[in-house]
Amino acid sequence: MPVLIDTNIILDCLQENSQWAEWSATQMSRYSPDGLLINPMIYSELCVPEESHQTIDAVLKIFDLNYVEIPRNALFLAAKAFIQYRKRGGTITAPLPDFFIGAHAQAGGYSIMTRDKGRYSTYFPEVPLIMP
Repeated sequence: MPVLIDTNIILDCLQENSQWAEWSATQMSRYSPDGLLINPMIYSELCVPEESHQTIDAVLKIFDLNYVEIPRNALFLAAKAFIQYRKRGGTITAPLPDFFIGAHAQAGGYSIMTRDKGRYSTYFPEVPLIMP
């Protein structure tokens, strides 16, 4: 089963002093390189501290991460998750990256490797999570 690799897992592997570096690297090594995925939201989050997208493209190569677009049916699911979030009292006024990542995993039949259980388990409870 393909796995969407959440931003925090990649950052763990890039930051040598991260307490989660070993766990994250070990987990990613357990999956076929063809099955390690990121999407536009994850890519964008990785770009925040960087000077150029070439740096992120190099990271994708280092970790054998495959970039995949988010299909329209997943975008629809992300919007519906955001509506649920707002009905439950959420105050942020635009859909959060986790909604796009969770919806993409649900629509594609993927797991998510993450250390951030919160929104994924609340709004996408059928998506398998790989967590510490």
